[in-house]
Amino acid sequence: MENRNENITEPRLPNEVVEVYRQPGPQEVVEVYSCPLPWLKTVQPAPAKPARPRRKLVWLWVFLGCFAVTAALAVAAWLLQPEPVPERDEDPFFKWHGEIYMERDEPSDEITIPAWPVGQGAELDVTRQHGEVLTIQEVYKKVNPAVVTVVAHLPDSSSVGAGVIFTEDGYILTNHHIVKGGQRCIVILETGYSYHAKYVAGDAENDLAILKVDETGLPAAEFGDSDDLTVGDPAYAIGNPLGVELRGTLTDGIISAINRDVEVDGRTMTLLQTNAALNTGNSGGPLINQYGQVVGINVIKMSSAYASVEGLGFAIPTSSIDRIVNDLLTYGELKPEPLLGVSVSLVSTEVESNVWGLKVVEMVPGAAADLAGVQVGDYILFADGDELRTSQDLLRVRRQHHLGEQMTLTLWRDGTQMDVVLQLEEAVE
Repeated sequence: MENRNENITEPRLPNEVVEVYRQPGPQEVVEVYSCPLPWLKTVQPAPAKPARPRRKLVWLWVFLGCFAVTAALAVAAWLLQPEPVPERDEDPFFKWHGEIYMERDEPSDEITIPAWPVGQGAELDVTRQHGEVLTIQEVYKKVNPAVVTVVAHLPDSSSVGAGVIFTEDGYILTNHHIVKGGQRCIVILETGYSYHAKYVAGDAENDLAILKVDETGLPAAEFGDSDDLTVGDPAYAIGNPLGVELRGTLTDGIISAINRDVEVDGRTMTLLQTNAALNTGNSGGPLINQYGQVVGINVIKMSSAYASVEGLGFAIPTSSIDRIVNDLLTYGELKPEPLLGVSVSLVSTEVESNVWGLKVVEMVPGAAADLAGVQVGDYILFADGDELRTSQDLLRVRRQHHLGEQMTLTLWRDGTQMDVVLQLEEAVE
């Protein structure tokens, strides 16, 4: 175990300006009464005649007064002039806030954090099973011990975010933008213990990164399937809003939208939308379902330059995290997804008593499904033996495959059930 309770360098923040009123110290007050002696008479002095000012001095004071008034009006006009409204082309209506804690003058994307080797057999397990619905207190008690504070030391500042422990031997999932440009990294557990973390791998396009601490017996979070979510389900977030001081903060809300395509820095990400409060420092932390399972990694919030915007947070769903993380753990990079070349209905249809399948509505000529003999109008019942109830079920099975592998589909055609084998040789663009 290394560097427990290490002194963490706080990120440099702007100096806080506080107006201070200091009450003057108490002064002794003495009431004095003077009684005039009876044998003395008070002589009132004759009032002095006011001196007649010279005409030249009067004109000088008039000139100085006019000059002062003119200067005061000019200063007031300068201070009260409205700020120019930015052009929409330069300042778009919506701004996306990745949670980099401090901006740097010359940002560098290179990560020089000491490395941990890939291919060590570690794996992120996403389960489709869940237990009973938990209270919000039970959710926090279950997940918070697995949430860590991530502090990446950059060349001239620090980046602060959150992370989630997903194996008991110290593998941690966080956002790539938190460690981008990092030279070393420290993680702080809920208990206050701190560890030097090493960098395993990351993917900037999907904004995910994996860290490793050399420790065992750590509390690991349970990851659930985001495809089981529906709009309106309860959602919870745990993170470190505004940095280290408020770490372990819990916020709650609902799932506001599913499979929301959002363009971020020129790339499109398919995300979960939630109204659970997300702030600077929540990035990399978990979005949690009502069963206490992590179903997303919080990544961005939306704000507007022209209006007040609240409750628009987004998280990377575990349905895509599963494949990305396991590719990074095994290969150190994300492998391309294979193309099936088939479009199906969103939900399955009962084609016979207790037989459900996804109807094939479109084919890509020459793709894997076409070459395997799949036809428009067929119903896909199973993929690699897994029953298909929605199109997301088919995508989930596809994500488990890489180029060069095979995938088996069970079809229903004209009352006959058959199996076809797809040769996955072409990648999804």
